[in-house]
Amino acid sequence: METIHLIPDDAPCSSNRTIFQGFEWYIPADHQHWTRLASLIPQLATLGITSMWIPPAYKGAWFTSNGYDVYDLYDLGEFQQRGARCTKWGTKEELARLVDVANGNGIGVLFDAVFNHRTGADRTEKAVAVKVDPQDRLKEVGKPYKIEAWTKFDFPGRGNTYSPLKWNKEHFNGVDHDHRTKSQAIWRLQGKKWAYDVDEELGNYDFLMCGNIDHSHPDVRRDLFYWVEWLGSQFRLGGLRIDAVKHYSASFLRDLMMHIDQTVGKDWFMVGEYWRADAKVLSAYIEYMNHRLSLFDVPLVESFCNISRGVEPDLRKVFEGSLAATKPANAVTFVVNHDTTPVAPFFIPIAYALILLRANFGLPCVFWGDLYGSHAPPHAQGPPHGGLLIPRLMLARKLWAYGTEASYFSDSATCIGFTRFGHPARSGGAGLAVIANTGW
Repeated sequence: METIHLIPDDAPCSSNRTIFQGFEWYIPADHQHWTRLASLIPQLATLGITSMWIPPAYKGAWFTSNGYDVYDLYDLGEFQQRGARCTKWGTKEELARLVDVANGNGIGVLFDAVFNHRTGADRTEKAVAVKVDPQDRLKEVGKPYKIEAWTKFDFPGRGNTYSPLKWNKEHFNGVDHDHRTKSQAIWRLQGKKWAYDVDEELGNYDFLMCGNIDHSHPDVRRDLFYWVEWLGSQFRLGGLRIDAVKHYSASFLRDLMMHIDQTVGKDWFMVGEYWRADAKVLSAYIEYMNHRLSLFDVPLVESFCNISRGVEPDLRKVFEGSLAATKPANAVTFVVNHDTTPVAPFFIPIAYALILLRANFGLPCVFWGDLYGSHAPPHAQGPPHGGLLIPRLMLARKLWAYGTEASYFSDSATCIGFTRFGHPARSGGAGLAVIANTGW
């Protein structure tokens, strides 16, 4: 049975957009990654990349860390602190050159923003806190008592440059380490509450790790609002990739995005990571954000995983329950990222064909490891299928994935397909055909 998605030949036909995730977790800490990425920009542009998501560019708890363990948002490899001037990825000057090279090749840089937590504090502080149940963060365990928390951030290398705020226990609502007893748990600081508008998993999923930021504190709100303005003044960015959005106040993030629109401008593309395989929850979050925020399509990756590892997979159901099926304009589709690799290797090119070549089905993101390989233990390995298939699919998206689509998803559980009819404004009207199967 054929299903038609009609795109008239006289309709506008802009170039297809594609995101590239420009890193993986295990890239060596050689402090050369900004330079490495800059050298790859021409190749990526040739393959059709229009946006590149870079790793956290600020100083983490140590200069060799990936940056998700945020120490100082204002230190982009500029100040001598946490072991070095550079970050794992390089210096601020090298980052600036990367952004310039990317812009010169039509690629917008997406800056990875972690607003949820801080770690690597310079000093401890005495605080009163109460333990909470890790499986139900609304349930207190015992009575409040004194702990010693790593919550004092002095930023000795940066001083007051860019921002005078020195973070302390008043700027956090929870911690996971008591230095006095050398113990790990989850403590809520006295006088503080978890944010109410977060994911309800584990009772309340405000707390994720480290020093959990209290976004209701006026100092915090003021500094983070200023930081996005400052960031926009430092580089001509394409937008933000926002980490772990389900773990902090949704109203704070909505206000922050409104502030970005009013100050930096409305051109930034913003995509959030809300790790939950429920398209209804993700769709409701997008609607709360007035469709200004896109989200990664976690339900689709779960489907890829289940089908690729299932005993009798039904390819006809691959898109059921996906965010791209319900909110295609706000879905960023992907197959693998730096956090997880659940999809069976044989299925990776099939999954990429499905996200790169279909019509009106989200904005696809290609992973570093699927183009350039990975250094994940136990040993480094090259890209899947010799690095040949994914680039060809990317080029097919750039050149031919346009126009009306006819899909054939109903006849066989192990074989599906679709055709793109092409558009007169692209590649002389040439189209393409895709057949995907999991059987023999």
